[in-house]
Amino acid sequence: MSMSMTPLTTHASLVRGLFKRIWLVLLASLLLSGCVQYDVGVNFDNSNHGELVQHIKLGERLTSFSGDSVSEWLDSIERRTRQLEGHTRRLSKDEMIVTIPFSNGKELQGKFNEFFNPNNDQKFVSVKNELDSELPKIESNLLLFQNNLLLLVRNRLIYDLDLRSLGLISTKALVLADPGSILDWEFSLKTPWGAKSIKSTENSIQRVKTNNQLVWKLKPGELNHIEVEFLLPSPLGIGTLLIILFVGVGLYLRYSFMPDPRIRFRQPAVSQGH
Repeated sequence: MSMSMTPLTTHASLVRGLFKRIWLVLLASLLLSGCVQYDVGVNFDNSNHGELVQHIKLGERLTSFSGDSVSEWLDSIERRTRQLEGHTRRLSKDEMIVTIPFSNGKELQGKFNEFFNPNNDQKFVSVKNELDSELPKIESNLLLFQNNLLLLVRNRLIYDLDLRSLGLISTKALVLADPGSILDWEFSLKTPWGAKSIKSTENSIQRVKTNNQLVWKLKPGELNHIEVEFLLPSPLGIGTLLIILFVGVGLYLRYSFMPDPRIRFRQPAVSQGH
């Protein structure tokens, strides 16, 4: 019985391997058929509010070559966005804007890493697990450290994106290069008072500054490291200071320009001679 099952098992493995090989060839054709433009922006209003904004635009030939695969990928982005309490706006069949709000640094870090490393999207995970050994791996991780300075919050943001796997997509039968033709990825940071980029490692990439926004052109095929420091106003600290000032001014006016109620309402002394 076991001998009769062996050919069937071998045949199934060959079919599965052939299917993966065909899928990878199609994937390679897709990658060479058009570029994916992916702009990721982190916008801070203050230490207690901001938005993670993504602008995704797919090449025209890419969408026309495999519309079903592209549609499923965009649908997975919409599902993940809803799970993180965000919303999407379709500009066209191949262009989308994603907006995910956050209320503090910890929430930004959690939502950012969960979006780019999805574990709750079952459809995405099932496809990823099936082809995990064959497809290139992209690792993304964002960290945000915050120190409260009463009226201000000092922030240190560190972002690492490993795109080295895109430098060479290869199988036994196929080798592709030129990762720049596959992915055009930008990361930006916008803060009220600007930010200072820190070059801490050899993988740190250069940035371009426009007003209060820093923009980094991420490099496919390389390990990208971004490190930046910036200050944000603290609404809680500012509100506390305003309350203290308001109370202080009130007390000053009360005792400087109004009579002492102890004198004004003092009862007249009763004469003991009557």
